[in-house]
Amino acid sequence: MKSVCVYCGSSPGHRPEYAEQARALGQALAERGLALVYGGGKVGLMGIIADAVLAHGGTAIGIIPQALMDKEVGHRGLSELHVVRNMHERKQMMADRADAFIAMPGGVGTYEELFETVTWQQLGYHAKPIGLLNVAGFYDGMLGFLSHAVQEGFLKQVHADLLHVDTAPAGLLAKLEQAPRVTVDKWQEKRAEA
Repeated sequence: MKSVCVYCGSSPGHRPEYAEQARALGQALAERGLALVYGGGKVGLMGIIADAVLAHGGTAIGIIPQALMDKEVGHRGLSELHVVRNMHERKQMMADRADAFIAMPGGVGTYEELFETVTWQQLGYHAKPIGLLNVAGFYDGMLGFLSHAVQEGFLKQVHADLLHVDTAPAGLLAKLEQAPRVTVDKWQEKRAEA
């Protein structure tokens, strides 16, 4: 594992723990020699984690659509900043540049990126580990909902288990580093059930 894509909020959130854990994750990435791949913003948790990576001598790679760069939210002090045409190109480049994924607290955009990444793994498009940094119980409700989806027969437990969860950056990175590279082919399972 050489790089980790981090999805997180363009806001810092209300709890100080969110910013504290973004800094801790940035430091942990830098200390392990893992490059940060992220959305290229200078605001919110995005900016905090990038600044922490850079402050500890790490590599921060940002990928941002031109429309957001035009709004002056792009971080111009990164190791690399790629300005792309749209969100689809951004997400594809982030996925291509990363060896693993982590979602920190964030809003709808963070959830969308996380679930798309899980869906891609579920469909066999990649075999990279995916983690949730569950700061201050932020993702407890979503994890409960995923368990509910399993109970109701809309999600298989093997797919829910694609998410590695921890409350601390070091613990989560260790889980991702040790995680087997799993390719789950949902359609192969469907054919076997038929």
